[in-house]
Amino acid sequence: MTDTNTQARSWLDAMGLHHPLVIAGPCSAETEEQLLTIAHALKQTKTTVLRAGLWKPRTRPGNFEGVGALGLPWLQRAKAETGLLTTTEVAHPHHVELALAHDVDILWIGARTTVSPFIVQDIADALKGTGKTVLIKNPVNPDLALWMGAIERFEKSGITQLGAIHRGFSSYEKNKYRNTPEWQIAIDFQSRCDVPLILDPSHMGGRRDLIFDLSQTALDLNYDGLMIESHHTPDLAWSDAAQQITPEELHQIITALQVRKPQGEALEYQNQLKALRTQIDISDHQIIETLGRRMKVAGQIGQLKKDNNVAILQSDRWYAILEKMINEGTHLGLSEEFVQKLFKAIHQESINQQKVD
Repeated sequence: MTDTNTQARSWLDAMGLHHPLVIAGPCSAETEEQLLTIAHALKQTKTTVLRAGLWKPRTRPGNFEGVGALGLPWLQRAKAETGLLTTTEVAHPHHVELALAHDVDILWIGARTTVSPFIVQDIADALKGTGKTVLIKNPVNPDLALWMGAIERFEKSGITQLGAIHRGFSSYEKNKYRNTPEWQIAIDFQSRCDVPLILDPSHMGGRRDLIFDLSQTALDLNYDGLMIESHHTPDLAWSDAAQQITPEELHQIITALQVRKPQGEALEYQNQLKALRTQIDISDHQIIETLGRRMKVAGQIGQLKKDNNVAILQSDRWYAILEKMINEGTHLGLSEEFVQKLFKAIHQESINQQKVD
């Protein structure tokens, strides 16, 4: 990243918060009364920024796609009455123009927009010289380079006040999340890009009962804040009702979250941690050695199949192995999702090893 990245945290530091940043508000601004009611309720929590979607890029047409520019004066009034900063999603240079004209404080780039370098560049160009803070959501697909590339486009356009939002990634495999967390991608992002990282547990989980655990995990991974959808009557929301919580529930969650120390200093703690990490290092070495031996055998099987003109993939055996490993993993306290991902990766590498020239 460029030298401007050292300035990326200035907007967050300037807030002087003694707790993680909280961005909250409805998935969609529905009416002026609705937005003002929610804003005043959120003012009683640790919320600093009021979010509200105005332009809603839905997966399929026919669903509510937002009130559009009609909601911008509502955001202005909410800001004037509560003192909360405001943010909304922009997906087009015209959205940027309208948001700037109505003094929206922070703009965010949605996951469906981040996937298109062309659109990202158009928005970045529209923001040149504005000094606005921009938050970029991860792309829908698990592509770290695409996420970082979007941030770099804003940097190169002179936008120095930046942040990233982790909202999870689409997956064709069913699991309990609306969008799979893929925490390792976010961890890799943190190691390469020094901008504030914010979790969106609402879109990640897709269910309000998952918000607390996802939020706590994010704080345990040193995230800088949370973007949580909040509605005064969530079950009646015009979009994404299942993942929204009331301002009162938001207050309870934020109060219950634990912000842990980055490091433990006690000598006993350090000694115990070192001993446990040594055990992990030994186990990791054993895992790699075992996988190496397994792949050598896979290569031998590949040669045997080639010599006998047999196809590499034996579906019945593969599914039997997967089912057996899931059962064994479950008994050992491993999640089915983890075991599936692990053995699918092992199976793919085994296929690669069996491709004998």
